[in-house]
Amino acid sequence: MTAAVARAGRVLRKLAGMAATLLVTSFLVFASLFLAPGDPASFLVKGRSPSPQELAEIRRQYGFDEPFLVRYWNWLDGVLHGDFGRSYLFHQDVGDVIWSRLPASMLLIGVSALMIAVVGIGSGIVGALRRGTRTDRSLMLLVTVGAAAPAFVAALLLRSVLGVQLGWFPTIGNGTGILDRLHHVVLPAAALSVTFVALVTRVTRSAMLDELRREHVEVALSRGTPRRTVIRRHVLRNALGPIVTVSALLVSGMLVSTAIVETAFGMSGVGSLLVQSVDQLDFQVVQAIVLLVVAAFVVVNALVDLVHPLIDPRMAAAGSAR
Repeated sequence: MTAAVARAGRVLRKLAGMAATLLVTSFLVFASLFLAPGDPASFLVKGRSPSPQELAEIRRQYGFDEPFLVRYWNWLDGVLHGDFGRSYLFHQDVGDVIWSRLPASMLLIGVSALMIAVVGIGSGIVGALRRGTRTDRSLMLLVTVGAAAPAFVAALLLRSVLGVQLGWFPTIGNGTGILDRLHHVVLPAAALSVTFVALVTRVTRSAMLDELRREHVEVALSRGTPRRTVIRRHVLRNALGPIVTVSALLVSGMLVSTAIVETAFGMSGVGSLLVQSVDQLDFQVVQAIVLLVVAAFVVVNALVDLVHPLIDPRMAAAGSAR
């Protein structure tokens, strides 16, 4: 009963922290764009030369002449009711604009996350189990190169070699149909995940090596327990905590990195929409995307904190002891 109450209290504290973080973030996002150079009213009449009276009327209609706190409260009230405003560029509801681009970005992030999990964790395990060998040194060399490679460099290299020279993959667009979309997303996902794969490989290798040095692992091996069983039951299970934590946080932050990759491969996703909206001063869309990115990061971070004790029993025991 006591443990259940403690868990419920922990969840409530986490939810309260999430709400406070999102509230502060929403204020900072709105304030930063409010103070940004550029007049939204001028953008709305782009291509014309309106009189001062016309500009004043536009500012009144869109509420640009209201005090900052009033504008912030009106915007926050709309967001809480699912209304992010109207795009100045597309003349549509911001939610509809983002929703139409979201599937492409989600597919890109999903395929990238799969690459990170399979290649990153797999390479880290192989490196730890074959520490000091030629395989381990080769993996660490690739990891160093991958960690230092910006996404746009990886995108240009993959497009040039695998897309243009070898013609294995399309180099532009989203594709149509499930298989064609998957075919189109392979190169962008690879470019997006290169750096993250390198980081997860390092974390996995380090966590595995730490567990391999534990006394109970050496005792189990000395008693004749098969190495494969020891690795699965004692090493990999205990190492999963930091691996899952780092992997989840990296994936949750990917939505920002998609801007570069989607632009490089001509994809119509949320990332390229963010770049386009910043360039065209479409403040409503920029505010909504930034807030969604932060919300995704905060939610994933909270979920990782809640799930971590379930993955690593030592965390749960430490929490109960406190």
